[in-house]
Amino acid sequence: MDFSISRVTSSFFSATIVFLVLFPASSNAQPGGNDSVLQNPTLENVVNYAIQRNPDIKNASLNEEITETIIKSKLAEWYPQVNFNYSLQHTFQLPTANFNGQYFKTGLQNTSSTQIGVTQNIFNRDVLLASRTSGDVRLLARQNSSQQKINIAAQVSKAFYDVILTVQQLRVIEEDINRINLSLKDAFYQYKSGVTDKTDYKRATISLNNAKSQKKNGEESLKAKYAYLKQLMSYPATSDFELQYDTTEMMKGIYIDTLQSINYNNRIEYKLLQTQKNLQLYNLKYNQWSFLPDVSAYGNYNLNFQNNSLSKVYNRSFPNSYAGLLLSIPIFQGGKRVQLIKQARLQVAQLDNNLLDIQNRINTEYQVALAAYKSNLTYYLSQRENVTLAQEVYDVIQLQYRSGVKSYIEVINSETDLRTAQINLYNALYQLLSSKIDVQQAMGNISY
Repeated sequence: MDFSISRVTSSFFSATIVFLVLFPASSNAQPGGNDSVLQNPTLENVVNYAIQRNPDIKNASLNEEITETIIKSKLAEWYPQVNFNYSLQHTFQLPTANFNGQYFKTGLQNTSSTQIGVTQNIFNRDVLLASRTSGDVRLLARQNSSQQKINIAAQVSKAFYDVILTVQQLRVIEEDINRINLSLKDAFYQYKSGVTDKTDYKRATISLNNAKSQKKNGEESLKAKYAYLKQLMSYPATSDFELQYDTTEMMKGIYIDTLQSINYNNRIEYKLLQTQKNLQLYNLKYNQWSFLPDVSAYGNYNLNFQNNSLSKVYNRSFPNSYAGLLLSIPIFQGGKRVQLIKQARLQVAQLDNNLLDIQNRINTEYQVALAAYKSNLTYYLSQRENVTLAQEVYDVIQLQYRSGVKSYIEVINSETDLRTAQINLYNALYQLLSSKIDVQQAMGNISY
């Protein structure tokens, strides 16, 4: 029986991302398989849906179940082990024995035996390790599941924001197209009335064509972003849904406390390493236990049958039974056990180094995410002010153009500035929300 930590950890760390027990099923999704349709696709429900159906999370959940079966199979060796053996043998040539110089045949041609044996482990380091590490092994599997859930939740949230902000950008372009249509009519009527030449009218037509082309690009981009969101959610590709959201509430939720201090114990990656270290410490103990004997009790009951006639082989039985205590001590193994203990100690030291390294990496991730958040927040606030200013400029220039004070090129420029400011605002909002998620993930505030 081999239940070394190196095998355990490699088995459970290989499960990917990354997970259902800690996150209840959404009441807004119809029960069923992968063809379930999401009825109210808010951010919370979309994340719930993804966590319920994402293949990586399902595999992690299955890994928890596999882990449980492995633990139970190892712990089963604490229970009495009962075995039954049966044999029937016909000897064609009986063995010859020598006694006082005389040769004679021994035994009978037909023999049969049945045996019932019971063994009970009293002390066995493999089984002891299984019982001592079962809690940490279960914890490790749950933490792997939790890590997958956290990653999926962050990815789905970003994809959700990307979709809805692309929708908002399309609305901006549609509003711009409506404005250009109005400007096109004004330019056309002024051209017909002889106030201006046809240059203004043609410029308006060019702007309208560019806006329509930009709208088409946005619509195709939106399809691709919906496809990516469906992929993360494991949503049926043939079914469509329209995301539900409140832009005002979303804009209110952009702020976070930037003065929080980092707590490494909140990060799932740090917890995983701590659990791995605990398991490695048990691996060290396991190798130290190799100097202790294995102790077990056993008992056997045998029924033997013998006869030269096959039909009469079971006419008479010759039973025997016994019980005993077995103590097994490996005395010398060429220094193998000493080297394994040294190896286990060095592996513990490696994990100590990894814990220090991950603290530095977590701190760096947090500082990078926080710097990006602060930068994106400043950019977002400036773009929000730019939209207000660009709208005021456009309204004034539009009135002045109709009064003949401004040229049409200034109208086009103000329209372009307004559209650019509005699109930049939604780009800034997406970057801000994404960086907010990065900060929360770096802080370990996203947990499942």
